[in-house]
Amino acid sequence: MTNLMLYSKINSLPPSMIVEVDNFIDFLKSKQQSDNGVQEREFGCAKGLIVIHDDFEEPLDDFKEYM
Repeated sequence: MTNLMLYSKINSLPPSMIVEVDNFIDFLKSKQQSDNGVQEREFGCAKGLIVIHDDFEEPLDDFKEYM
């Protein structure tokens, strides 16, 4: 089936069914992403993995001669 044939079929549908086709296309895309192993990350999933020490903003000893 070519894109033109598909477009003709969709174009012949009433507007309410075109919305259903659009929703189905979105469903197929999300299904394909989940089949590829792509998962949306959950907010805060890396909490506790990164540590910033208290002296993070202190000048480095290597740059003393430039300051």
